[in-house]
Amino acid sequence: MFKEGVQKDSPSDFRQNTRRLRWGVLGSARVARRCVIPALNRARNGELRGLACRSEERVQSLAREHEIPVACASYEELLEDPQVEAVYIPLPNHLHLEWTLRAIRAGKHVLCEKPLALNAGEARAMVQAARDRGVVLMEAFMYRFHPRTRRIKALVDQGAIGDPRVIRTAFCFRHPNPADTRFRPEMGGGALLDVGCYGVSLARWILGAEPEMVQAMAEYGGSGVDLTTVGLLRFPGGRLAIVESSFTSALQQTFSIMGTRGAIELPHDAFIPWEKDALFRLRGVNEEEGGVEVIPGADEYQLMVEHFADAVLGDAGLDFAPEESVSNMRVLDALARAAREGNRVAVGTDENG
Repeated sequence: MFKEGVQKDSPSDFRQNTRRLRWGVLGSARVARRCVIPALNRARNGELRGLACRSEERVQSLAREHEIPVACASYEELLEDPQVEAVYIPLPNHLHLEWTLRAIRAGKHVLCEKPLALNAGEARAMVQAARDRGVVLMEAFMYRFHPRTRRIKALVDQGAIGDPRVIRTAFCFRHPNPADTRFRPEMGGGALLDVGCYGVSLARWILGAEPEMVQAMAEYGGSGVDLTTVGLLRFPGGRLAIVESSFTSALQQTFSIMGTRGAIELPHDAFIPWEKDALFRLRGVNEEEGGVEVIPGADEYQLMVEHFADAVLGDAGLDFAPEESVSNMRVLDALARAAREGNRVAVGTDENG
């Protein structure tokens, strides 16, 4: 599935620094095995030194499979390794706070899987701890580093579709395993946190603003987690965003941005296009065809870990600051409350929620 070599559109291919960030991975989640470990092994500025799992047999097997030199049967052991400078955390959502804080106390830089935390309060604690310790913390929203997403953001910022007024996002799939952690409320399960976080992040990023008010409706499963949540976000100036997330529908990964002079549409694979060529459609105000633009395939996971390493090594500023993740969690908190209460909910600020 993955091609060999560094992607040509890596944002800092021409940097001369040969220093490589030494990584460790805490956990063996599917996203780590399938996406991030291969990306780390190919990164131009990274070196995957260690992997930690709770099972000795599993960690040894995975270390051999991915040619990782250090295999640890506890997370603590990996954090004690002085050769590990940064860790990637793909653990279940309820463990993000604990192990991010432990990694920060050990002096490690942290790339933590999305959502960064269970709520905005936890996220703020993580950001403050990283700031106090002087380490880099970033949420692993890989879609932000794909060249197509960056191209679309640039077009909107340049006024290609006029003033963006409505954003629609959908990240839905049919989950076949009710025993999965995504269905356990005590582990931070639910469609809103798992995939709705993408749509909230995208809308805030594209509009460059924070929503003032949200509404939402949800379908809940027997365990209490939301199986489907649809949210409406109201931004300043009357701009709106619709965010759909579900574990019970056919696969859909799409978004569209409607502006006063045109629209941008992604028909599929909006957040995870893998390494296929990625396209989007730009059309005019009266639906006249504006053309389909095709972006060459890229590994957004590799671009993400390379950007993170550049920031740690001092070769670039961090494009995606952790304070943004706190803001994203505030909106997710408000949407969850709105769905439970059946009310409109004002989105808090750093000072009040």
